[in-house]
Amino acid sequence: MLTGQESTEPGAVPFGVGGRELLARAPLDGAYRGRVSSLCRLIDAVDFDIDAVAGPIRARLCGHRGYTAVQAIPGIGPVLAAVFVAEIGEIDRFPGPAQLASWAGLTPRHRESDLVVHRGRITKQGSTLVRWAAVEAAHGVPHTAGWLTSTRARVAERRGRNIATVAVARKLLTLVYYGLRDGHIRALHAAKAAV
Repeated sequence: MLTGQESTEPGAVPFGVGGRELLARAPLDGAYRGRVSSLCRLIDAVDFDIDAVAGPIRARLCGHRGYTAVQAIPGIGPVLAAVFVAEIGEIDRFPGPAQLASWAGLTPRHRESDLVVHRGRITKQGSTLVRWAAVEAAHGVPHTAGWLTSTRARVAERRGRNIATVAVARKLLTLVYYGLRDGHIRALHAAKAAV
C-alpha cells in the first residue's frame, strides 16, 4: 500500500518499533488510509488476546527453575523455553538426553541386519512441537555462540547445512535436558582440549 502511494521513506521499515508512527505520518488516499486503520485495529485486537493469554502463562512459569535455566542457552528465548517446558513436562521420565532427542524425532533412523547397518534420515517420531522448537532454536543460534557455531560449521562442511541444523538441534536438546533436570546449564562453553 505504501509503495503504491509513493510515500515510503528511505530506510523506513513499517514492521519495526516505529512502524505505527510511520503509518500514521504517511499521506495516504482515503481507501488506503481506511485499510491501514482497519489492519492496525486488527493488530491491536490480536495483541490484546495475546496479552490476555501470555500473562497467566508468564505467571505460571516465573518460578520454574528449568524455564529460567533454558533461556540461558543461545537461540532460546522465553517463547521457545515455554514450549520446551510445556511439551516435555516431567524431565525425569527420560533417562538421558539421548532419549529426549529420540522422543523428539531428531535421531537418525537405524536399520541393521546381521553385520550391515544403514543409517537414514531423522525418524520424525515423537513430539513435532519439540522438534520444531529445537530446529528453530538451532536457526537462532548466534554466530558468537562458540562451540555450537563451530559444530554447525564443521558438520555443514561435511554433510550440508540442513544436517548441520539438525545436529545443532540435538546438541541444544541435550542442553535443554540438563537445564530442565538440574535448573542450570553446565556445558554452555566447551571444555578446552588437553595439550
